[in-house]
Amino acid sequence: MRLKDIHNIYFIGIGGIGMSALAQYFKLLKKNVAGYDKTETPLTREISDLGIEIHYTDDISEIPADYKNVGNTLVVYTPAIPDDHKEFHFFASGGFEIKKRSEVLGIITRDTFCLAVAGTHGKTTTSSILAHLLKETGTPVTAFLGGISEDFNSNFWFGGSEYSVVEADEYDRSFLQLSPDVACITSIDADHLDIYGDSTELRKSFREFVDKLKPGGKLFIRNGLPLEGITYGIEDDSDYCIRNLRIIHGAYVFDLETPDTTLKGVKFNKPGKHNLLNGLVAFAMAIQVGSPPNRLAKALETFKGVQRRFSYRIKNVDFVFIDDYAHHPTEINAVYDAISEMHESKKILAVFQPHLFSRTRDFVDDFARSLAQFDSVLLLDIYPAREKPIAGVTSAWLMGKIKIQNKKLIQKADLIEEIKRQEPEVLVTMGAGDIGLEISKIEKELEHEN
Repeated sequence: MRLKDIHNIYFIGIGGIGMSALAQYFKLLKKNVAGYDKTETPLTREISDLGIEIHYTDDISEIPADYKNVGNTLVVYTPAIPDDHKEFHFFASGGFEIKKRSEVLGIITRDTFCLAVAGTHGKTTTSSILAHLLKETGTPVTAFLGGISEDFNSNFWFGGSEYSVVEADEYDRSFLQLSPDVACITSIDADHLDIYGDSTELRKSFREFVDKLKPGGKLFIRNGLPLEGITYGIEDDSDYCIRNLRIIHGAYVFDLETPDTTLKGVKFNKPGKHNLLNGLVAFAMAIQVGSPPNRLAKALETFKGVQRRFSYRIKNVDFVFIDDYAHHPTEINAVYDAISEMHESKKILAVFQPHLFSRTRDFVDDFARSLAQFDSVLLLDIYPAREKPIAGVTSAWLMGKIKIQNKKLIQKADLIEEIKRQEPEVLVTMGAGDIGLEISKIEKELEHEN
């Protein structure tokens, strides 16, 4: 398939974070772009403002006439759509060119110098840091991000087409569509067991991803992972290593060792050692395109962050509100560790919305242990996303396993009043579902209180 011969691009699930980045890319190329999503969100409104036509009812009659031309329309879909989706079946039975988002991303980046970020955690933050570093050092790069970068105020950046930065998503084995020149793997924790069945199959898939590297390609791996590659870590024997780490005025300051040099007094402003590791591997990957280490170090200091990745919404002397996308026990642990490091001995209230019935079932005991670290927990109902309910798998079941006294099931409508009642010193909201739509409301209410 040659994208230059395609005039119309129709997205099924256009509001997804990865799908909307592709939609913006094609709009930039002067293609006709339209699509469907089930829910209007701030992100769909933003891309609508670019002139992209979106509707919210799964109805064939809603598809604009131009996109029913089988000869010059590409249909892009997300695996999250249900099996009985009417519009998808219309295109599938009509002989249209239909591709998953990951396939299209692979086609777009095939003829670029592609830098791909893989791992069960940290993909969005790492790829956002990498895109920021390359932009700041003048690299002609296009970036497709899985979150809203606060540096770009977008999940998409176009600064040239010679290089590309992408997230290599293990869900549905999507990352096997890529052929990167440089890649990293941040973590291989068990996840997406609805797809893989067990952690052995997941690890096998990551090894297959490594085999997709172009000849002569370079692979960076977090020290300790069961793969061969260039290593990175903190205070260990890694090829790229952070040493002499300290916290000064709420920021990390450290020495950064590379195979060729040591940079002294490097600064990084995002809390959490997991984020520090993300910054380190982004730095290491950026060096591979010839970016000067000293300029990269300065750019690392100016990285603002990614929305919903340890995002400070309120930061006062007496009260802090942090929002994070954490939806896996390992991610919740990382958030807890970062809060404990930066806000030592503070009373922490965690609000958590579990994401997917299958993930809750597969990791229920791990979730319970992770959440029990907080002083108190408010638990929302499970966000189903693409799934149907599983008998017995509920937030009440999870709550029964959390071994702390101060815990409560809560509905969104009652959330703000309960938070006020508990008067936490640190509030953290976590989850990958629609809890993200509640954050601005919570912030607005609590700003008046503090």
